[in-house]
Amino acid sequence: MNHSGAGNDDLGAVEVTKDRNGIGLVILRNHRGASARVSLHGGQVLSWKWERGEELLFTSSKAIISPLKPLRGGIAICFPQFRNRGSLEHHGFARNEMWVIDQEPPPFPTDSGEKAYIDLLLKPTEDDLKIWPHSFELRLRVSLAGNGYLTMISRVRNVNSKPFSFSFAYHTYYSVSDISEVRVEGLETLDYLDNLHNQKRFTEQGDALTFESEVDRVYLDSCSNGVAVLDHEKKQTIVIRKEGLPDVVVWNPWERKSKAIVDLGDEEYKQMLCVDGAAIEKPITLKPGEEWTGRLDLSVVPST
Repeated sequence: MNHSGAGNDDLGAVEVTKDRNGIGLVILRNHRGASARVSLHGGQVLSWKWERGEELLFTSSKAIISPLKPLRGGIAICFPQFRNRGSLEHHGFARNEMWVIDQEPPPFPTDSGEKAYIDLLLKPTEDDLKIWPHSFELRLRVSLAGNGYLTMISRVRNVNSKPFSFSFAYHTYYSVSDISEVRVEGLETLDYLDNLHNQKRFTEQGDALTFESEVDRVYLDSCSNGVAVLDHEKKQTIVIRKEGLPDVVVWNPWERKSKAIVDLGDEEYKQMLCVDGAAIEKPITLKPGEEWTGRLDLSVVPST
């Protein structure tokens, strides 16, 4: 199978294999040495490495690797609910279901030239329809460009006979050198909901967000110019751009809460930071036959 849209140098850039639990795994590579791994369990991106070979995503050393549980790390798909904002399980059911490779995807609004990519598809199971009675098609394209940039495009179509509403997030764990050495730019002057203060609304006052204690916020209506995660020690910056995803979630559990999370090491909060492209505050409503598209573009650049 070759979903690569690139030239001869990139042929064979898509490999479909299985992990140690027998779950389907897709490996994307480019000719410069960058790679990404995507699990069919949850449609979750487990790894993203740029051409230096350095891992850009965090996975907990205590992550529970099981077909019955979501993995703590990588990029998880939160649908049709974010966190506990509804009656469903935490972050919804999409991240804990088996997706299939979409052999005949409809045209995606993206140029696949010089990209290795895979198309995945999720439809509701009978159990899903019992707890969330809405028929949908959720399509996901994960692509790795020739320059190593990672793009994820999700499309939700209502194939129901009545409207439905949902929330969505790309729950992304970045690997950082030390959380105290990291700053997030691009959130200045935005309003945010602080989950540590009963979702009370505040306005960001600083030029950059730095970390000295637990942070759990949903920044609202962020612009498309991008959010940057600057890691001083690693001398790299990850730039996050998005479409159809107005909100940005920023989360680090810090010391006390880390000790209460079973599948996270007590000290691992120092090496991780979640910055999610999301649509949370204003759920997306689709009429029958309508479709929504959300896009996340991740790039990494050396910095001083």
